[in-house]
Amino acid sequence: MNPPAAAAAFLAAAGWGDGEIRPLAGDASFRRYFRVLAPGRSAVLMDAPPPEEDPRPFLDIARWLKARGFAAPEILADDLTHGLVLIEDFGDARMRETVDAAPESELRLYEAAVDLLIRLHQEDAAPVADYGAAVYSREANLLTQWYCPAVGVDADQPGYRAAWDAVLAPVLADPRVTVLRDYHAENIMLIDGHETLGLLDFQDALAGHPAYDLVSLLQDARRDVPAALEAAMLDRYRRITGAGEAFDIAYHVLGAQRNAKIVGIFTRLWQRDSKPRYPALCPRVWGYLERDLAHPALAPVAEWFDANIPAALRGDPMAVSA
Repeated sequence: MNPPAAAAAFLAAAGWGDGEIRPLAGDASFRRYFRVLAPGRSAVLMDAPPPEEDPRPFLDIARWLKARGFAAPEILADDLTHGLVLIEDFGDARMRETVDAAPESELRLYEAAVDLLIRLHQEDAAPVADYGAAVYSREANLLTQWYCPAVGVDADQPGYRAAWDAVLAPVLADPRVTVLRDYHAENIMLIDGHETLGLLDFQDALAGHPAYDLVSLLQDARRDVPAALEAAMLDRYRRITGAGEAFDIAYHVLGAQRNAKIVGIFTRLWQRDSKPRYPALCPRVWGYLERDLAHPALAPVAEWFDANIPAALRGDPMAVSA
C-alpha cells in the first residue's frame, strides 16, 4: 500500500515529519492503516478517504470512550479534509493471535472481554443514532440481496421481511447501550503488558441492545469460538448482570440477524469490491447462524431458511455457485 499523497504534509504539521511510513493493514471498508516510525516513538496513520469514509464518528467515539476510562486510542492529529487521522499505536498484540498462539489464555482473555462489555453497558449510551428496526431489517436483507442471487436462489423477499419483523419485535424494547458493532478478537488489542484491552474499529457505533456486541465477540466470523466457551461466556454475562431469559432470546435473535448480514456482506465484498478472501469465511458464519436458528424464538426465520435455502446451498458462495 502506498501512503496517501497528503500524508507527508499532514505528518509534518503534526510534528511527525521525521517518521517513516510503513503499511500496516487494510480492512473491509475503504480505510487503510499505516505505522509511522519516528526515533523513540510510533503512531498509526488512518487513511479514511472522503467521500467514501468520514473519520468524524471514529474521533467522537474514541473521545467518548476515553472520557469514561476505556482504552481507545488517543487522537494525536486529524485532517478531516483529506480523511487522515494520527492515533496512538497500541502495538501488534491482538487478542486473536495471542489466543491462537497460547490456547491456555483463551478463557482468561474472553472473560476480560466480556467484563469490559459489562462495564460499557453500565454507562448511558453514547450520543449516536439508534440501532432500531429499520437498521436491523436493512442489514438482514443483505443476505437476500447478495448471497441468494449469487447461489441461484430466488428468495421469498416478503416472507423474509415478515419473519424478521416477527422475531425482532421483543429486542426493540430493551434499554439502549453503546453498541460498538465490530467487537471481536481481531479488534481487541492487548496493551500494558497484556493487562488492558484496547478498543479499535468502533466508528459505526449505535445505541442498541446489549446482546449485540456479546454476539460479535462469541460468534466471531474470523475465528472459531467453541460452543462450550460461548455458553460459558453468555452465562458469565447473565450471572454478573442479572440478565434473564429475555436476554438469552435477544442474544440468539441478534446472532441470527448479524450472521445473516455478514453472509450478505462477505458475498458483496467478493462480487462488488473484488475481495475474494471473504467468501471462504462464510461456512463458519453459516454454522453460527444455524446454531441461532435452532432457538425456539427464531422459529419463523428458521422456517423461512428451510423453505428457501437448502443445506447444500449454505456455505462459501464462490464454491456453491461454481
